[in-house]
Amino acid sequence: MNSLNTTAVERVSELLATLNMHTDTHADAPLSNWVAGELAPGQGERIELLDPVTGLPLIGYRDAGAELVASAVEAATQGQQEWMSLTASERGRRMTAAAWALSGHEETLAQLESVVAGKPIRDCRGEVNKVREMFEYYAGWCDKQHGEVIPVPTSHLNYVRHVPYGVVGQITPWNAPMFTCAWQLAPAIAAGNGVVLKPSEMTPLSSVAIAMLMERSGLPKGLINIVNGVGPTTGSALTSHDGISKLVFVGSPESGRRIAQAGAERLVPSVLELGGKSANIVFDDARLDDAVAGAQAAIFAAAGQSCVAGSRLLVQREAFEEVCERLARAASEIRVGLPSDEATQMGPIQNAKQYQHITSMIETARQHGARLLCGGQRPSDLPAEAEGYFLAPTVLVDVTEDMAIAQEEVFGPVMVVMPFDTEEDALRLANATRFGLAGAVWTQDPARAHRVAARLRAGTVWINSYKVINVMSPFGGFGDSGFGRSSGMEGLKEYTVAQSIWVETAPTASVAMGYGSGVD
Repeated sequence: MNSLNTTAVERVSELLATLNMHTDTHADAPLSNWVAGELAPGQGERIELLDPVTGLPLIGYRDAGAELVASAVEAATQGQQEWMSLTASERGRRMTAAAWALSGHEETLAQLESVVAGKPIRDCRGEVNKVREMFEYYAGWCDKQHGEVIPVPTSHLNYVRHVPYGVVGQITPWNAPMFTCAWQLAPAIAAGNGVVLKPSEMTPLSSVAIAMLMERSGLPKGLINIVNGVGPTTGSALTSHDGISKLVFVGSPESGRRIAQAGAERLVPSVLELGGKSANIVFDDARLDDAVAGAQAAIFAAAGQSCVAGSRLLVQREAFEEVCERLARAASEIRVGLPSDEATQMGPIQNAKQYQHITSMIETARQHGARLLCGGQRPSDLPAEAEGYFLAPTVLVDVTEDMAIAQEEVFGPVMVVMPFDTEEDALRLANATRFGLAGAVWTQDPARAHRVAARLRAGTVWINSYKVINVMSPFGGFGDSGFGRSSGMEGLKEYTVAQSIWVETAPTASVAMGYGSGVD
């Protein structure tokens, strides 16, 4: 028996018990859904989660299924009506209370996320704090969503309100389940909507825990519902349900297209936050110590399982050799290890399918002429029982822009380093993908920094920094990186519809056939 796996299984059971997510009648698995203010078992086929550290079974649960999704939509409809019967100020107070409902549970949530998602425990602790931050921020918006008065050229008073859609459906990914859960829940309910959220089937538990803790703090029962299952069953039931008025998806472009198509068939709008192939541009006048450290964090944090990962490092030729040498040396010093180890900087890939995708892309790149500077295989100093999905930080050079490794999202700890000569050359390479999510510019020339940033086709651009994201700032992309925005005021607006109201103020109403242009 693998002792690491045994420990993980026992740990998950303990954590779920701490959160009261077990019952005597379902002792073999957590009740993996939160519907109408209650834990509810799935009704479909059993789904087995594997331990990212060992590759062995961790915990199982049952697919939610269409009937449970329908119950969740009904509960969200009722919860949303109760929510909107409250004053805006009261909604803000209850959202603030929901944020602080996590108090005392931070370590349990972080440990649960670390074990199931395979993320370093210190990273998960930071994400719990981000959950609270998101709810606090949007709580402040509840009573500040002002309308407008339009100075129309008639005798009417015309004012505009921003009203909620009703019930929105959200689907979040496995790479940051707790973070993306709060990333979408907070603006949705601040705008007045009820929610049915489906996390990735591979990381189902932390979203249920968050919803359970927050709703018990005073949010209306059914306002937030979590359904867990696979895309063809639970996901399809959610996207096709007539009670869902908007769809929000965070994940791959391939799945995003299917979500958008499902919405389009019912004329339901969607927000898609998809992948990236972000360019990290280093000019020869950059502070190389900062640039190299930033490049490492951009790709190796979270084992590269991030949509904004700086997977393409473009370096001006005069600094290319020095940067490559520094990167290879620094990458070899990154501590890859067990997620539970406080010293671990990079944990395993979350699942076998993704691990196989990453290693296959590395091998294909090598077959086409790319050269490994470091990594490309399992670290040699892992515990013998850590037989899961570990990969050393990987740096590739001699990569041409037409290679798949330079064009397709790897979603793993794999960086390609490519040289450029001029500013125009850097911009051409940076924009030569179908993605447009993020990018960065490293230079001490402020004029060039702003000039290049303005021409990058990316929704987020950092200058002399990387991967700084805050709930106050809008986030989203172009092209295959999706459309619509999350976070910030723009993210809030995605969850509302403008309603125009006309009030006749003239003593005698002016009613015209067709569209009136004014009052005589």
